[in-house]
Amino acid sequence: MTASDTLVTREDISQWAEALGFAAIGITDIDLSEHAPHVKAWLQKGFAGDMGYLERNLAKRLNPELLEPQTCRVITARMNYLTADTKPLEVLADSSTAYVSRYALGRDYHKVLRRRLAKLAEQINDVLPGHRYRAFTDSAPVLEKALAEKSGLGWIGKHTLLLNKDAGSWFFLGEIYTNAPLPIDVEATQPDTQESGCGKCSACMTVCPTGAIIAPNQLDARRCISYLTIEHKGIIDEALRPLIGNRVYGCDDCQLFCPWNRDAPHSSEVDFAPRNGLEAASLLDLFDMDATEFDRMTRGSAIRRINFDQWQRNLAIAIGNGDANDAALTRLTEKLTTASPMVRVHIEWAINELNARA
Repeated sequence: MTASDTLVTREDISQWAEALGFAAIGITDIDLSEHAPHVKAWLQKGFAGDMGYLERNLAKRLNPELLEPQTCRVITARMNYLTADTKPLEVLADSSTAYVSRYALGRDYHKVLRRRLAKLAEQINDVLPGHRYRAFTDSAPVLEKALAEKSGLGWIGKHTLLLNKDAGSWFFLGEIYTNAPLPIDVEATQPDTQESGCGKCSACMTVCPTGAIIAPNQLDARRCISYLTIEHKGIIDEALRPLIGNRVYGCDDCQLFCPWNRDAPHSSEVDFAPRNGLEAASLLDLFDMDATEFDRMTRGSAIRRINFDQWQRNLAIAIGNGDANDAALTRLTEKLTTASPMVRVHIEWAINELNARA
């Protein structure tokens, strides 16, 4: 660093980040060579499923300077998102209620974090001008968890999520790529490996409804409920449908049963507070919605990641996994006439499942 670079310290950046709602930051270099073999092997095994974009931009993912030229440092940040009183376990236990992954209950995190990160970059630039800063939040080919681990924000657990000893895993990650030669920071209080952080615990692997975590740090996305209900656009394998339960957008089981999340802090961020009653909405009420109502409900939400057909597909599966009652059968039958061919496959399956249990 030059003399002028010392005008901004790590403490300054940390204080500015905290004022913007971030729980912690870290600063790291861009060497991801240690993670490259694992990422390449995971892709070669086909575990990414339909997520071809992960391989198309692999070089930029593994080499930050290819994504943003001259990058030599990455500021990583985490922001807690789990709000209090959403009762995830109770919702999962109620087969008439739709389970939406807790990160998607409020405002779209992409917009929230990217805006705050951009403000943080502006503050740094005000004191340390003449450098480049670019903010990302799950919106570009960025190896987020690896960079966060390198910067000391935690370690990558057996479920492949980043874990922090004080915050568990209920947080979002964001990054600022910069060519400013900031001092690298490593948080010594964090376990530095999966072995020292997770130890012999395998709770996430045991509770995964579909057995998607096939080995420590080996997630077969093709079986993951988050992938199936969000990334996968077409027909879901019939063998996996009963295992999805009432999860209609994502899955949190590997977090809900992780010991590090027992005392995870709640977020007071207003933007992440549940909207439209989605923390415990009725499956049948959601299934009654038309495309216009779905569009209105998901405006400004991360749920916009999926389309209306995927939404109806997921709901049909969840209803088929629920109680066999006249109301459910009537709603499903009514939708058969208007549903797309892809959705109709899942409605017919749900009707057969309910009739078999009636």
